[in-house]
Amino acid sequence: MRRLVLLVAVVVAVDTMLYAALTPLLPHLAHQLALSKARAGVLVAAYAAGALIAGFAGGIAATRFGPRRAVLIGLASMGVAGVGFAFAGGFWTLFAARLFQGAGSGFTWAGSFAWLLAATPRERRGEMLGAAMGSATFGAMLGPVVGAAAALAGRGVVFAALAGLSLVLVAWTLRLEPAPAEPTSFPAMLRALRNETFVTGMLLMTLGAILFGILAVLAPLHLAAAGWGAAAIGAVWLAGAALETVQAPFAGRISDRRGPILPSRIALAAAAVLSLALATGARPLVYVPVLVVAALFYGVLFTTAFALLANGAEESGLPQGMAFGLMNVAWAAGAVSGPAAGGAIASATGDWIPFVLAAALCACAFVALARRSARAVPALPRRVA
Repeated sequence: MRRLVLLVAVVVAVDTMLYAALTPLLPHLAHQLALSKARAGVLVAAYAAGALIAGFAGGIAATRFGPRRAVLIGLASMGVAGVGFAFAGGFWTLFAARLFQGAGSGFTWAGSFAWLLAATPRERRGEMLGAAMGSATFGAMLGPVVGAAAALAGRGVVFAALAGLSLVLVAWTLRLEPAPAEPTSFPAMLRALRNETFVTGMLLMTLGAILFGILAVLAPLHLAAAGWGAAAIGAVWLAGAALETVQAPFAGRISDRRGPILPSRIALAAAAVLSLALATGARPLVYVPVLVVAALFYGVLFTTAFALLANGAEESGLPQGMAFGLMNVAWAAGAVSGPAAGGAIASATGDWIPFVLAAALCACAFVALARRSARAVPALPRRVA
């Protein structure tokens, strides 16, 4: 069990590291390739677009062929894409490499989490998912550092080395006992898509991805416009991800004890307020602390969404591999639309409107969860005078 947890932790950490490595590189690439905010948003969204295309296929592979094989397919794809990103020389070749990286992540995430849940007791599910999300956040913490190193030392050397790391993970994965394959069940998938718990998890996953997508495009460009370099921007993401590494297991334990709805509502309320604060476009002295705390609360939504998805899948009889394949689709839908739409809207109107829209989405989700909680608690009988 411990060896499996460690492998899953490393795999998702490397995955998110590759995803987040673009953040401090984005201003450098935007200057080098003369990218508009809209095109920068498309480049950020390319990784998620790959996960959207291949995400459900990863879930089917994890179910039909077993989680280990899905992880191996994903690692091989990420390694090839890493070499492509290392030596890409234009916008479209960078876009293609990021797209292929994202497709690989659709397989690694579905396989990794299905494998982990197969070995985890239900009463510790939130804790284990939170620990895995903490590892993912650790990868997101290292990603900007890697991106800053690539900006300073050269993209080719750094990303070629990361591609080699995929081969090491392939060898490690082959040393562990595989989890059994499960029969795919499309009727169970339809039941899950009608299950309120499962759908709530899907929507929170999409919303969290939208929020992070907007932040990943607009925040580094805002700081770069204020004169911050790649190393300084990477340090900001490092601080935010360090806090999230602590937050994810904590939020997972609260989900186990109090249910995932309560921490979701707290996170949504805080995220709405902090998104409005980011909309002011304050100077870095104010903007950076708000950005770090906003990322902390945005991240809670991922942890609670995982717990809701796992519980809803169990209620519906849906294999966990298929459940996490659908999770990939939900995350990717938000991670594509967030940066692409946020960048396009910001190019046309300014940075403040995307953040105001993000706050409005959080407020709507908060109200929806409050109504769900009210329906779940039966009304007390009135006293007769």
